[in-house]
This record gives sequence, C-alpha cells and structure tokens, in this order.
Amino acid sequence: MSVHDDITSVQRSLDDLYRSLGRLENHLGSGGLEMRRVRLDADHLRESVALLREAAASPDAARRPDLVTISDTPYDISLWTDSDDEGLGARDRRAP
Repeated sequence: MSVHDDITSVQRSLDDLYRSLGRLENHLGSGGLEMRRVRLDADHLRESVALLREAAASPDAARRPDLVTISDTPYDISLWTDSDDEGLGARDRRAP
C-alpha cells in the first residue's frame, strides 16, 4: 500500500467513527462532558489526518535534511579566553 492509500483508509475509518458517534449521541445526548471530549478528540484526529495528507502531497515530504558531521577533535582553548563561566561570572571578579 502506498502512503496515499493508507491515509485514505484512515480517513474512511474516521468517517465511520463520526457516523458511530452520531448514533451514540442520539442515544446518550450531546450535553455530557464525556461525549464532548470524544467529539473533540475525533475532530483533532480529523485535523491531524488532513495535515498528514498535505505533508504527503508536498514534494519535500520524502526529502530528509542534510546531516552535518561534527568532528571529535577538541576545540582550540583560545576560543574561551574572554568568556564567562556559566553561572559563576567572569574569572577575575567575584560572583554575587
């Protein structure tokens, strides 16, 4: 299955969920906190699937960012000559 097919399958399942929630609301009513929370969660799922569909449709979706290699060699100690020690202040002054 392709990504598009998987997203379509999820969308169909969400549509089934919405129909089932509608029937459940007819039996239980829509005023309860639990029903509102389930409806809100279903809405969030629908929004998330829409975002996934957009991300899968964009040409940059399959492109991974370029990796940057960081060397294991130590840095030149002169880079920190005038720096302050974090939380301790400058080397030649007293900390508050």
